[in-house]
Amino acid sequence: MQHHTLAPCAIPTHSPSMPSAIEQVEALVSPLPRTLEALGVIARHIHPIGYIHLLGRVAPSHGELRAALAMPPWPDPYSALRPLLDEAADHALAAVDALHEAAALPEDIGRAWRGMRAIPRALEALYPLAGVLPVVNRFFLDPAHHDDRELQTRLKRQPPPPDTGVMVFGDDPDARDAVWVYVPETCDPATPHPVVFALHGGSGRGRAYLWSWVAACRSRGAILVAPTSLGQTWAIQGDDRDTPHLASILAFVRRKWTIDPQRILLTGMSDRGAFSYTSGLLAGSLFTHLAPVAAAFHPMLAATAEGERMNGLPIHIIHGQRDWIFHVARAQEAQQHLLRAGAAVTYREIADLRDGYGADLSTMILDWLLA
Repeated sequence: MQHHTLAPCAIPTHSPSMPSAIEQVEALVSPLPRTLEALGVIARHIHPIGYIHLLGRVAPSHGELRAALAMPPWPDPYSALRPLLDEAADHALAAVDALHEAAALPEDIGRAWRGMRAIPRALEALYPLAGVLPVVNRFFLDPAHHDDRELQTRLKRQPPPPDTGVMVFGDDPDARDAVWVYVPETCDPATPHPVVFALHGGSGRGRAYLWSWVAACRSRGAILVAPTSLGQTWAIQGDDRDTPHLASILAFVRRKWTIDPQRILLTGMSDRGAFSYTSGLLAGSLFTHLAPVAAAFHPMLAATAEGERMNGLPIHIIHGQRDWIFHVARAQEAQQHLLRAGAAVTYREIADLRDGYGADLSTMILDWLLA
């Protein structure tokens, strides 16, 4: 299996003028993280009803970013940073433009959702700068770690340790059998690390969904695995090729890195959350923790699961009170059925959660896994 890593961007470290030069570059690129943060808020809260109000309240400021793109070329060695900034900014602005176009009459919420596919492409382009620019380094941490200078220093090691950072395993990075992985640059081979298997949505890919979890895992030293379903979506019913595929990926991760055998999480939202039930409740499942989000649940899942598997199994259920696809009552019923079956259930209803996903949910789940 071929292995590709997102190459970190590097600049010389011996120039006496470097601190002021880096500060200047940061001042130019700072609109990009701010724009991406605003896009993340919209992705987390988007809903067909009230879309224009949401966009008006959180509209990304794109004027600064467009101005940054129009700046003259930077001198060497800083010119090496510019292609990455330009690519990330182009993707971010494509998302911004799509959101505004969707708000024009007649409203087209589908246009907004399609436009947001550019967000993970922007993040992928920007990430190699995390090892160079402090503002980007902070951006790829969750808010609770934005002031953790010691962690940020360790994450900026140049060159980063081998087999760390964002990687893809497979001949074609967009193929269904390709596996995207993030290993924190602080990874110590002598220390067992928790592992998160994060499952993408019905029409998605692991390559895009990875970025919903990078900040949480980078902040807490967890290995992140973002596979892609072998079919159009995860095998909730019928022939299940995905469960053995996940098992083979986990075996590969065990061989390559030192993992914590007591903290191996399977999580996903909506239909992938349902698959975390159907696969994770199997007697032979290798996952120690399950975290379905906004997922459908059938009582037969708990009724047919083997008692030994269910006994004390940690399950973290998150559901939005405003979910418009699966009513919150479904999650409340799941909690009761799973408790009666012997699982150790943590249940959280999120007042402002509809059917979107935000990095704050990843942080919440990972804190639970590590507790």
